[in-house]
Amino acid sequence: MSRLDPVALQVMLGALRAACDEMGAVLVRSAHSANIKERRDASTALFDARGRMVMQAEHIPVHLGAMPAAVAAVLDEQHEPGVAWILNDPYRGGTHLPDITVISPLFHRSDLVGFAATRAHHADVGAAEPGSMPADSRSLEEEGVVIAPSRLDDATLRDLAGRMRNPRQREADLRAQLAAGRAGAERVEALIERFGLAAYHDGLEETLDYAERRTRAKVAELEDGVREASDVLEAAEGDLQLRLRATVDGERLTLDFTGSADQHEGNLNCPLAVTLSACYFAVRVLTDPDVPPCEGAYRPVAVIAPEGSLLNARPGAAVAAGNVETSSRVADLVLAAFGHALGQGTMNNLTLGSDDFTYYETLGGGQGACANADGPSAVHVAMSNTLNTPIEALELEFPLRAVEYSLRRGSGGAGRHRGGDGVIRELEALAEMRYS
Repeated sequence: MSRLDPVALQVMLGALRAACDEMGAVLVRSAHSANIKERRDASTALFDARGRMVMQAEHIPVHLGAMPAAVAAVLDEQHEPGVAWILNDPYRGGTHLPDITVISPLFHRSDLVGFAATRAHHADVGAAEPGSMPADSRSLEEEGVVIAPSRLDDATLRDLAGRMRNPRQREADLRAQLAAGRAGAERVEALIERFGLAAYHDGLEETLDYAERRTRAKVAELEDGVREASDVLEAAEGDLQLRLRATVDGERLTLDFTGSADQHEGNLNCPLAVTLSACYFAVRVLTDPDVPPCEGAYRPVAVIAPEGSLLNARPGAAVAAGNVETSSRVADLVLAAFGHALGQGTMNNLTLGSDDFTYYETLGGGQGACANADGPSAVHVAMSNTLNTPIEALELEFPLRAVEYSLRRGSGGAGRHRGGDGVIRELEALAEMRYS
């Protein structure tokens, strides 16, 4: 097989990044909900025909390890040009139910050449609790509409949206995801026309191998040996233990969570894909954040999470908080094992709503300091990476009034370098609503 020279490889990498970024721009600018168009709680990625992620835009870390699982869930189906797939089942490629994935097969003439995937957090997916992020769910069905991998035609789209609050907005956001997939298809077709189909495939292989080489080189710079860390999650009935044994062996890194708590009766459970996402994010921080985010970058990493544990829950378990709370704690656990400063250990979730509207957002806060600088203040750290909902947009779209939005000065902690400060975000409800 012919190989691309270094210059051509960098051109290919830049083109793949730009394609994913353009998909994200199309999705954000076409969406109707504040959750996507303002907070940008969405991710985009490109895959080859074998279902390997070849590039992902720098969007939401918690989607890093889960997007490949979504494509794998439809990989063996019969694909046709213009026929997309939809899913949100956490045990068949999803994360939690509000994160809906749309997968568009990519064709060059009659050949399947890959997939364009988008994942977006929808403001509601039909749970009894407005916003579909219930604090007290004990089964997956209590968290909303479960979408098994399905073909996404107009009838399916309307049926699904009709089972959720504000169906016109849900339908508009799903159509924005479809539009993003079409943008990805156009960019991939342009790449193939420019380089040729054989060179395009070679470029994808080189991208994966290049990312693997860079990650292996950085892992090799870590001192060999075993590192351990532990933490707890604060469940209503008591603390849940999390344990990590991290082993560096040359160019390989093994993250073993054996000994962590068993599957939880509440909703702090993680499907394995979410645990992988948290680990992959932490590995990027520990090694080289500039490595292309693709399957190759994670080949040197092995993650062990026993089935039936909190970090690899069995189908049917509630997962609403696992995706946002537990994932944050897992990322911190990996960073702690290597002596790095931690984030907040939470995404600071807030859900308000009624049958007429739903508002969801993750609130920013402080990041721990590093060896040579203070920690940043009032930012979304670790697994979130979303934006805030601007006050102007919040007050225009929802029956809410912002009373205060400010830094909680001094909350980051003193030291040679200070930790980042958190925020105060006080909202006044102007109508009857529920809170979660």
